[in-house]
Amino acid sequence: MKTIAVILAAGLGTRMRSRLPKALHPIAGRPMLQHLLAAATGVFDGAIVVAGPDMPELHRAAAPHPVVVQADRLGTGHAALQAAALLEGFEGDVAVLYADNPLITPETLRRLLAARQEPDQPPGLALLAMRPDDPARYGRVLTDADGDVQEVVEWADASAEQRAIGLCNAGVLCAPAAALLGWLRAIGNDNAKGEYYLTDVVALARRAGQRVVAVEAPEAELRGINSRIELAAAEATAQARLRAAAMEGGATLVQPDSVVFSHDTRLGQDVTVGPSVVFGPGVTVEDGVEIRAFSHLEGCTVRQGAIIGPFARLRPGTVIERGGHVGNFVELKAAVLGEGAKANHLSYLGDATIGAGANIGAGTITCNYDGVNKHRTEIGAGAFIGSDTALVAPVKVGARALVAAGSVITEDVPDDAMAIARGRQANKAGRGFRAKGGKA
Repeated sequence: MKTIAVILAAGLGTRMRSRLPKALHPIAGRPMLQHLLAAATGVFDGAIVVAGPDMPELHRAAAPHPVVVQADRLGTGHAALQAAALLEGFEGDVAVLYADNPLITPETLRRLLAARQEPDQPPGLALLAMRPDDPARYGRVLTDADGDVQEVVEWADASAEQRAIGLCNAGVLCAPAAALLGWLRAIGNDNAKGEYYLTDVVALARRAGQRVVAVEAPEAELRGINSRIELAAAEATAQARLRAAAMEGGATLVQPDSVVFSHDTRLGQDVTVGPSVVFGPGVTVEDGVEIRAFSHLEGCTVRQGAIIGPFARLRPGTVIERGGHVGNFVELKAAVLGEGAKANHLSYLGDATIGAGANIGAGTITCNYDGVNKHRTEIGAGAFIGSDTALVAPVKVGARALVAAGSVITEDVPDDAMAIARGRQANKAGRGFRAKGGKA
């Protein structure tokens, strides 16, 4: 049976106090919407995103999945119905999800789908529920003696007795497409807010004689994100997951709570990560690498056995080959540091290719930008660049060449050559003493 996930992402995020649509606020370096799309497309055969009007950024974030627009925000039931044109004639199951529930795991979605498609007595509708420590303003799930769902009551419409119930609705549900569309079209808006509630589908399913079941999942997966405070809590949950996965995969985190991961960080076995290291998107670290404290990595690859930091910065496009060393206050951007090469102190290496075994002295910079264009610097294998050297790109330093400290290199240096590009030192006897007024 084919399946589709409909993701409701039209929310403005008023409580976020932001011009950015709520679904685009990031967690672990990725918008909430894309977290949910990744989980959903790992379980369902397709996805449809429901956006609000004038949300071009959300359309781009949803690509390549189709997007439909909810022109008037009349409630969650109305939002789900906007996907009707794409669901007509579809014979499989449809799940309705919320973009502000980005931490739902594929495992939980599989359990929801399995509950709906139970082989012996499949229910007409399955929904996700949770038991939060603070039920707050969540809708309450009312069940019968057999545990089947009778009704979902929104907090605003619930009685005091119903608000005392601990089982809360997460809003996610799954049903056959034809039945779901029929129920969505039958929803009314006779409630405290005058909105079309998706949760009213439960009562309509029951009225049609359909059995409704609830699948419980952890609150950490299902809590909605409507404010910056809730976004921070979700970030903490995501980071805890990523740290656990890294350690279970064979990495050592010296001070786990201080390490920040991106959703796509990849660490090999026997990687050691020091305190306060930050991984931006697009980082791959191979086996046996040591990343020392206070380093920042983004869009880079670190090969086996390299040592990074402390206080190093690897920017997008950087590759550190096997056994490379990047030391304190060294920054690389769009650079390749060859196998066994070293840049141990206080250097900027941008748009550069550095050969195997080369040594970059403290204070070296590649002058890669002329105010209009970027240019590359090439340093050959085994070359030695003396401290406080400026390499004015485009320029090449040959294999095994030596550049004297304090040089400004504007022309290519041949293989095996020594380059000295600095003014000759002149010592003037007694001048320093006189310049200080004769004072020691």
